Amino acid sequence: MGENAATRNHNNHQAFGVVSIDVPSQDTSECFDDDGRIKRTGTVWTASAHIITAVIGSGVLSLAWAIAQLGWIAGPAVMFLFSFVTYYTSSLLSECYRTGDSVSGKRNYTYMDAVRSILGGYKVKACGLIQYLNLFGISIGYTIAASINFDQIWWLSIVAAVMSFTYSGIGLGLGIAKVAENGGFKGSLTGISIGTVTQAQKIWRSFQALGDIAFAYSFSVILIEIQDTVRSPPAESKTMRKATKISIVVTTAFYMLCGCMGYASFGDFAPGNLLTGFGFYNPFWLLDIANAAIVIHLVGAYQVFCQPIFAFIEKLAIQRWPDSYFITKEFKIRIPGYRYPYKLNLFRLVWRTIFVILTTVISMLLPFFNDVVGILGALGFWPLTVYFPVEMYIQQKKITSWSSRWICLKMLSMACLLVTVVALAGSIVGVIFDLKVYEPFKTTY
Repeated sequence: MGENAATRNHNNHQAFGVVSIDVPSQDTSECFDDDGRIKRTGTVWTASAHIITAVIGSGVLSLAWAIAQLGWIAGPAVMFLFSFVTYYTSSLLSECYRTGDSVSGKRNYTYMDAVRSILGGYKVKACGLIQYLNLFGISIGYTIAASINFDQIWWLSIVAAVMSFTYSGIGLGLGIAKVAENGGFKGSLTGISIGTVTQAQKIWRSFQALGDIAFAYSFSVILIEIQDTVRSPPAESKTMRKATKISIVVTTAFYMLCGCMGYASFGDFAPGNLLTGFGFYNPFWLLDIANAAIVIHLVGAYQVFCQPIFAFIEKLAIQRWPDSYFITKEFKIRIPGYRYPYKLNLFRLVWRTIFVILTTVISMLLPFFNDVVGILGALGFWPLTVYFPVEMYIQQKKITSWSSRWICLKMLSMACLLVTVVALAGSIVGVIFDLKVYEPFKTTY
């Protein structure tokens, strides 16, 4: 019977974007959840740590530049707007972890599982393509700046979150020191002045700034995966709403401090990367600590964002070639001092190594930090943060077409689509402009 079930599962989930993690059905007990998996142990705080790891990433370093393009009025206002939209749509998405009933409905283990279960059809493949391309792009973005499940790397998220606060805090502290040295705040109400840049450049840069800020809140893409680590009761959606609120409030406050102090320090000349964009030179030892913290954080964030890609490719490979020795064989390696042997899989070793090399090479070819950040933020914001959560929520809650709530949700989605289009356009123009003066692999002193 188990073989028949496995065969059916293999036949039903071969298409791209239609791969889920299936588990055998077992009776619920003290050791197992209602889906037969070992009981989840995640809490509000571990979920918050995962989110903070995803949110307070390298994107925080470009916020001073983003605010410099928009000015003291529009900059903070746009940041608050993005934080509210992200919190609201993440709350909608958390309601889609279970199909049907929020307490006893069928679990969706991944973002794509939720789309398949609730929306179905061509939207599943579209979501899969967008999600994994976005995660691949984020891994490239994190490299520029620097077969386990999420519940097994909770400690890595906590370490990474601490490191992110460390380097962001250093940037904030240096910004405060710079303001004190200047004897006041720099900047203007309307952002970078004409003369420093042309009128056209100001418009395109303002659009690109929207993408940079959107990237700083890009965690919805892995929210379902994080939610799958949370224990119940209470309902997972309730826990995730609380974790999301805590994380968004903390990170927005921190973003405002880092971004605004960076702009106050440098005004029109705020760098695209606050720590490495020649913004600060002294004290060198403090910069060394900040850069070390960045490396440690990006190792953690890289792992968090890459896990869905790793799981997808490895699950797909096993389903396509279940009898392959190279793909399925695990070698047990004894490690002195450890009770359990390390399980080495050759396919995981080879393909993950190639993945890391590929993202590293691409990041070396495109080291335009804030340009790439803008493109990634724009590409992922509307489809993954807004469109799919809104559409799934409408379907899940059976909201009547043309009702006031339906109209409001659709208007939100369309407004965010417009923001995505202009942000993407601005970021692409920024890359084109930088490519005119950039020489790949050239070292500057």
